[in-house]
Amino acid sequence: MQGKARLSGKSALITGGGGGIGAAAAALFCTEGASVMLVDASEEALSRTAQAIAREQPGARVATFCADVSDAARAAAAVEAALRSHGGLDILVNNAAMRNYSALADVTPEEWHAVVSVNLIGTSNYCKAALPALRRSGKGAIVNVSSCYAETGRKGMALYDATKAGMLAMTRTLAFEETAHGIRANAVCPGSTLTDFHIGRAQAAGKSVQVLKTQRQDTSLLGRWAEPREIAWPILWLASDEASYITGTTLMVDGGLSAM
Repeated sequence: MQGKARLSGKSALITGGGGGIGAAAAALFCTEGASVMLVDASEEALSRTAQAIAREQPGARVATFCADVSDAARAAAAVEAALRSHGGLDILVNNAAMRNYSALADVTPEEWHAVVSVNLIGTSNYCKAALPALRRSGKGAIVNVSSCYAETGRKGMALYDATKAGMLAMTRTLAFEETAHGIRANAVCPGSTLTDFHIGRAQAAGKSVQVLKTQRQDTSLLGRWAEPREIAWPILWLASDEASYITGTTLMVDGGLSAM
């Protein structure tokens, strides 16, 4: 590594940090010098991710906090835990998400409430809880992980896609409201990303990982799944001072799907 690590001396909190994109971002943030607080609803997933980072990066500063992001009180407690553990907070990555596969013709109000409570209210909970510390940082950064389907239509995931589109509006509002406090807010929109979630779902349906990897050839110009680390790199960049003149933007990390 040449020169100073991108996140040297910075502290980050990442929701949905137990696996997939969140875990990949956490590992990359640690490589780049950050102290990281991982938040996830699964204690087992948190432990697995923290142990994996510790094995690969002895001395990495990783703490964990088990919470459902829809719980505002737990969001405040998670931020306090990060402050106690790392002394401050400079970066918030809202990555936790809930999926739903109901068609709009069939969806119930309860399903809407469940998805909104995680994807929108959960994001809001952590922004609200983290903003005082991010303002004190002087160079705070929020990166919201949305989806390419927030801007590209498809069938069967209306609840997920609608809430992910809402995250983009929330990101723009945050950029307007927090610029006076030195906070930048941006969003990334990942395309098809091969995470443990997709692998587990395929295996439960009797589909092999090898077959799974041959799919999604028509959902990007690159004709393949992204690896979680390929989404983590843009998140890292937006969180770093290298993106100091970027706020209120949406970065499509979708292999060219949005150009198709």
